[in-house]
Amino acid sequence: MSVDLNHRITGDGPPLILLHGLFGSLENLGGISRRLQEQWQIHALDQRNHGSSPHTDTMDYPAMADDVLAYMDARGLDKAAILGHSMGGKTAMQVALRAPERVERIIVADIAPVTYQPRHDAVLEGLTSVDLGSIRSRQDADRVLADYVEEPGVRQFLLKNLVRVGEDERNDHPGLYRWRLNLPVIEQSYPGLARAPEGDGPFEGPVLFIKGADSAYIQEKHRDEIRRLFPSADLRIITGTGHWLHAEKPDSFAALCRRFLAD
Repeated sequence: MSVDLNHRITGDGPPLILLHGLFGSLENLGGISRRLQEQWQIHALDQRNHGSSPHTDTMDYPAMADDVLAYMDARGLDKAAILGHSMGGKTAMQVALRAPERVERIIVADIAPVTYQPRHDAVLEGLTSVDLGSIRSRQDADRVLADYVEEPGVRQFLLKNLVRVGEDERNDHPGLYRWRLNLPVIEQSYPGLARAPEGDGPFEGPVLFIKGADSAYIQEKHRDEIRRLFPSADLRIITGTGHWLHAEKPDSFAALCRRFLAD
């Protein structure tokens, strides 16, 4: 069953849906949204179990694709372009494979339509090790997380999901903070999130894959599967960037998106 996704609509023009990655929220693509909203109407979504969207007991790409299609139905969007980063890129691909008639074109940021080996075990272990009943500050949570995640920038990104408990939530949460993420379900669903999108394809519409040059998520060995499912796909590489290419070089990323969307 689909859920009503939290969203933010900005700009004016043809509709462009933005989908964030794992552990993220619609704010993650805010810089790209601001760069594109003069020419496109941006629909930034929180995917299920993330941000301010509803928590559910299931989480896989068919379900998340259904959420996007239900959002489009509710907003009267017969067809839209979709831009997704990482997990959001897989959701975008799933939508295109499941309902190609609803998709104008897609931009897939630094992910391939393949199954990956687990990459986030330490992150999940770190997040679940934070004792929400005892921490008194974000610094307390950061110290716990540092035993599992070395990079301060990654910890800062993850801790954006730690929010103070409101007065009306005191009975449901024992401490001062809570996770916006539905961590138990994300942890349980993680093997499925590492899998490829489902569908025999192909999606014949225009597709742009954008790779961070220093990232290993899109590799030469993935080329055949990309071509099988997305025969019209093109690939662009942004030098000097890793998996967070849209945040590391937002102007270069937005320029590639702008040219592709306007084509």
